[in-house]
Amino acid sequence: MEIFDLYDNKRQPTGLTMERGNKVPAGYYRLVVHICIFRENGDMLIQRRQTFKRGWSGMWDLSLGGSVSQGEDSQITAQRELKEELGLSYDFSKETPAVTVSFHDGFDDIYIIRMDPDIGDMKLQEEEVMAVQWADCDTILEMIDKGIFIPYEKHLINYLFFLKDVRSTHTAFDRNPDPTYG
Repeated sequence: MEIFDLYDNKRQPTGLTMERGNKVPAGYYRLVVHICIFRENGDMLIQRRQTFKRGWSGMWDLSLGGSVSQGEDSQITAQRELKEELGLSYDFSKETPAVTVSFHDGFDDIYIIRMDPDIGDMKLQEEEVMAVQWADCDTILEMIDKGIFIPYEKHLINYLFFLKDVRSTHTAFDRNPDPTYG
């Protein structure tokens, strides 16, 4: 049985918890993480969810994701989920989410990391992951159109591919910092 902390609308812990599978009470929120793994050529690692998994069964998804368990933060969860689902290690202690997306009953911290693991060397978690493959942005968008990829907003997918190369929405300032700004 998995237990999740509940947060208020300012993302502050409330001290309350809930069990996986239960509906988030009105006025409370949960925290989830996703990780997008990009290799050097710009492709993203995507995973196919197991057919017996509840929610989006058998569909393709971002590299990986999971709910933040009671007492964890998003970095700890990202590190744990990467190890559990793909058998890969990465230190998230100095990472921040590239973007956080609010949804109807939670917050989704999305991390973007660069690594180029060999698919054959990954240890896929049988309960979660059926398969993995590398895909470019256009392929993922086509998969969404075909109904075989979780139907994320296409703008989000494009934005994640944009963020793999820059870590700020203020790229003009980042590339040519103005000492008088801020």
